[in-house]
Amino acid sequence: MSSLGFNNNNAINWAWKVDPASVHTQDAEIKAALMDLTKPLYVANNSGVTGIANHTSVAGAISNNIDVDVLAFAQKLNPEDLGDDAYKKQHGVKYAYHGGAMANGIASVELVVALGKAGLLCSFGAAGLVPDAVEDAIRRIQAELPNGPYAVNLIHAPAEEALERGAVERFLKLGVKTVEASAYLGLTEHIVWYRAAGLTKNADGSVNIGNKVIAKVSRTEVGRRFMEPAPQKLLDKLLEQNKITPEQAALALLVPMADDITGEADSGGHTDNRPFLTLLPTIIGLRDEVQAKYNFSPALRVGAGGGIGTPEAALAAFNMGAAYIVLGSVNQACVEAGASEYTRKLLSTVEMADVTMAPAADMFEMGVKLQVLKRGSMFAMRAKKLYDLYVAYDSIEDIPAAEREKIEKQIFRANLDEIWDGTIAFFTERDPEMLARATSSPKRKMALIFRWYLGLSSRWSNTGEKGREMDYQIWAGPSLGAFNSWVKGSYLEDYTRRGAVDVALHMLKGAAYLQRVNQLKLQGVSLSTELASYRTSD
Repeated sequence: MSSLGFNNNNAINWAWKVDPASVHTQDAEIKAALMDLTKPLYVANNSGVTGIANHTSVAGAISNNIDVDVLAFAQKLNPEDLGDDAYKKQHGVKYAYHGGAMANGIASVELVVALGKAGLLCSFGAAGLVPDAVEDAIRRIQAELPNGPYAVNLIHAPAEEALERGAVERFLKLGVKTVEASAYLGLTEHIVWYRAAGLTKNADGSVNIGNKVIAKVSRTEVGRRFMEPAPQKLLDKLLEQNKITPEQAALALLVPMADDITGEADSGGHTDNRPFLTLLPTIIGLRDEVQAKYNFSPALRVGAGGGIGTPEAALAAFNMGAAYIVLGSVNQACVEAGASEYTRKLLSTVEMADVTMAPAADMFEMGVKLQVLKRGSMFAMRAKKLYDLYVAYDSIEDIPAAEREKIEKQIFRANLDEIWDGTIAFFTERDPEMLARATSSPKRKMALIFRWYLGLSSRWSNTGEKGREMDYQIWAGPSLGAFNSWVKGSYLEDYTRRGAVDVALHMLKGAAYLQRVNQLKLQGVSLSTELASYRTSD
C-alpha cells in the first residue's frame, strides 16, 4: 500500500499521460523518485493505487487506451537551480550559498578552500587576526583557488581603526576581489576606499566593479547606506589622500556600495537577534525602494543569514525572495573549521536554547553584545561581570579590593598589573594608537585590561587551551541547535564526519526536495511523514 494519496477536489487537468507500468506505488520506489531531483514527477493512478512516475508516455506512441492521466506534477529542481542566477554568475559559483565569516580564523583557510572547490562561496574569518596572519591566509587561499571563488571578512572596528585600515591596504595589495563587510554601524572611509579603488569604466561606458562587497546588515539604516552610492564627503576625503582617482570617485556615484546585502537575523556573534520572518522582507522592501530610485545594473541582491540550520529554513528563505543563503554557526562544528576538537564536539550537542548574549570584545566600551554558547562555559557570566565593573568604576584603582581580588582569582588568574604589562606588549604590535589613548585615560586602560580576557577567550576555544574550558567564548546562534536536531540519528550527528561541503549540499538538496513536495501538496497530493521529509540519512 502506497503512503501517497490524492484529493480529487484539487485536481488539475494536465494533458500528459503516463504508462501505468511506469508508475511506482511502493514507498521505497516513491522515495527514490522524489530524491531524483534531475527528473520531473508525475502523479498518476495505477489500478486504484496512487503512485509516481518520472516521465510521461512517448508522444505519438500507440497506447491502446492503456495510458492514464497525470493527476499532479512537480518540476525537476536541482540544488544549483535555487537562488539568484546573477549572484552565481557574478561570484563564479555553482550554488546560491555563502559560508559566512567567523572571526579569528574559525572560517579557516581549509573551510574556504573546501567550499570554493565545490562551487560554494565562503569568507575567510580575518577579524581579530593581525595583518601578517591575514596576508598569509589569503596567499594560501589564492594558491588553492587561483580563480576563486573566495571572500575575506572586513569587520568594522570603531575602537581599532588602524586594523580596519590595515586590512583594506592588504586586500588591495593582494588583489582580494570580494569582501564580506560585517558589524558596520555606518560607512567608513576604509570600506569606501576598497569599493572605489576597484572601479573602472567599460568600453561601452558602463561601470566595471572590480571589488565586490557583500554587506551583512540587520538594520534598515545601515542597509540603506550600503545600498546607495558612496557618500561624496568620504570620496572627497579619499581624493585628498590620493587613494582613489577622480574617475573612480565619479564612478562610485553610479554604483551601490555593495553588490549583495545579507539580511542577518538571529545569528551567532554580532547580532541584533532580529526575527528572520520580519527582517528579510523588510530588507527586501528597502532594496526594492532603493533599486527603483537608482535603477542599478546589475540590480542589488538580498540574501538571508542567521537562523538557517535546516532545509526547511533554507527553503523558507528562498521562497521569501532571498537571492542566496548564508550559514555560519553550523559550519563552525564542521571538521574544516578553525575551532578546537573540544569546541566542535561541544557544538554538536547544542540545543536551540543553549545560547545567550555577552559583551563583545571589539566594541566593549560601547556596550555591544554578541551571541555565544552558554552550555559548557561560564564566559557569558564572567564577561558580563567585567562590563558591570567597567560601567560602575572609572579606573582599575577604583574597584574595591575584594572585587578586584575576586576577578583576579576567578577570571584572570593573574594580578591585573601583570595583565596590563601583557596588554602593553599586545597593543604595541597590534594598535599603538589605541595604547597611547589608553595610557592617558584610566577608563580606557581598564577597558583594555578587561578586553584581554574577552579577546583571549575566543582564542582559547580555537586552540583548545587546557584548563580554560569554562572560559571558552564560542559564538553560536540557535540555528545550530536546529541543525543538531535535524541530523540526530544520521551520520552527521557525529561531529567528526561533518564536512562543510556535505552539509551545504544536504541543505540545498533538502530545500529542493521539500519544494517539490510542496508543489505536489498544493495539487492535492498527500504524502506520509517519511515521504514528505528530507533527512541526511537519505
